[in-house]
Amino acid sequence: MSIKILIIGGGPAGYVCALHAADHGADVTLIEKQNLGGTCLNRGCIPSKIMKDAADTCVKISRADQYGINLEIKTSMDMNVLNHRKHTIIAQQQQGIASLLHAKGIHIINGTAVVKSLGSVQVVLENGDTQDCAYDRLILATGTRPLSAGDFLFDHKHILSSDDVLSLEKIPESIVIVGGGVIGCEFACILSALGSDVTVIEAMSRLLPLPSIDPECSKLLLREMKKQKIKVYCDTLVRSIEKNEAGVRVHTQASSISDNASSQKNKNPVIDAQKIAFCIGRKPDFEDLGLENIGLSLSEKGWMNVNEKMETCIKNVYAIGDILGPEKYMLAHVAYREGMIAAQNATGRAAQMSYRVIPNTVFTIPEIACVGLTLAQAQKENLSVQSYSVNFRNLGKAHITGEIAGFAKIVIDASSHKVLGVQIMGAHASELISGAALAVQNDLSVKDVAQTLFAHPTMSEILGEVSLKATGRAIHG
Repeated sequence: MSIKILIIGGGPAGYVCALHAADHGADVTLIEKQNLGGTCLNRGCIPSKIMKDAADTCVKISRADQYGINLEIKTSMDMNVLNHRKHTIIAQQQQGIASLLHAKGIHIINGTAVVKSLGSVQVVLENGDTQDCAYDRLILATGTRPLSAGDFLFDHKHILSSDDVLSLEKIPESIVIVGGGVIGCEFACILSALGSDVTVIEAMSRLLPLPSIDPECSKLLLREMKKQKIKVYCDTLVRSIEKNEAGVRVHTQASSISDNASSQKNKNPVIDAQKIAFCIGRKPDFEDLGLENIGLSLSEKGWMNVNEKMETCIKNVYAIGDILGPEKYMLAHVAYREGMIAAQNATGRAAQMSYRVIPNTVFTIPEIACVGLTLAQAQKENLSVQSYSVNFRNLGKAHITGEIAGFAKIVIDASSHKVLGVQIMGAHASELISGAALAVQNDLSVKDVAQTLFAHPTMSEILGEVSLKATGRAIHG
């Protein structure tokens, strides 16, 4: 008899897990309370990159005269058209996922799941009826939702969540974005390119204050944002918000949680804007899921704990995706792999999840991507390392496209010369990082990379140039 696997959540982790479990002969049921594809497809990766694509197009149009193209009309943003494009693409992707699941014989239930006991889940269907589901293995993949900021509750009109930003019917004339992390910086660049006057408030001393992001990337991003007329206040917190006819008035104060104790305190600027958006993180979405009914405990910070097999502390119960928290990388491609690993273990095929090589991307303008160790991380681990950098302005393709801002930095082991990490900031960095990930994943030496031919003229040459420099054979770098 087939193993009965019940998966709660149809996002990247859940639906990929379902597909792989079905491939291994399991009887799979997938429960989703909203839409297939989860946050990534419906309220994250895909809709935000549709907006980013529009923003990139606006940037190119603004430079049209540099290519001898005369545009006598003033460009404007029609959000009705863009939102229609967004809804069309999302619907196509949802249908694609549903088709894959149906083709594998996976049962899909639309409703809200409540774990009643070990081996039993009740689903409240869309019409209010209930359906009981028995399982041999339970896999939790319920995802996350935007984190609110204390007293500043989302009203979805003036005070927005990141989900609200993706549903804008009109680009605001001005907006304050609270949070200079990945989501905040992406939205800042997108909305600025689409015509909004953007201000970013960040509590820490730099934009993108993440261990995986080299401080040099943060420094260059700040410079590029200033070129885009985006105002940035680091070491700053929001003290209060007043609503008025024009929108909001934001009162700020010096940050009490900054990582830079010696930073110069700001003058507590007061900022007027049409809207304010809080992009300060996300929280796990398993409220009212009934985890207490099976004795499933959470980490101190409220995330799900699992081992390398994606197992929780309860036998036959697994957890995957963003509910594992930022320590396990809240990324769709990581969720895919976690889903695969959980499916294998749930069907009796031993597999372990590894987070050693995780490519990370930030879709700012210009983009940022990284994999492996930064120089600071390597030094913190007391590794003997060397690092080398090459600027994008050394590439012919960068000059052709007018995208010369950026650099690549490679970190190598000083004795073995193995590639330990790569940071790329520049046009199409999100595409370029895959070659670096392959090198880190397979313990390649910098010489191996340097001996690889990269087509000319392409942006991919940046990886070849920085590797040649590291081997003492620099050409343009």
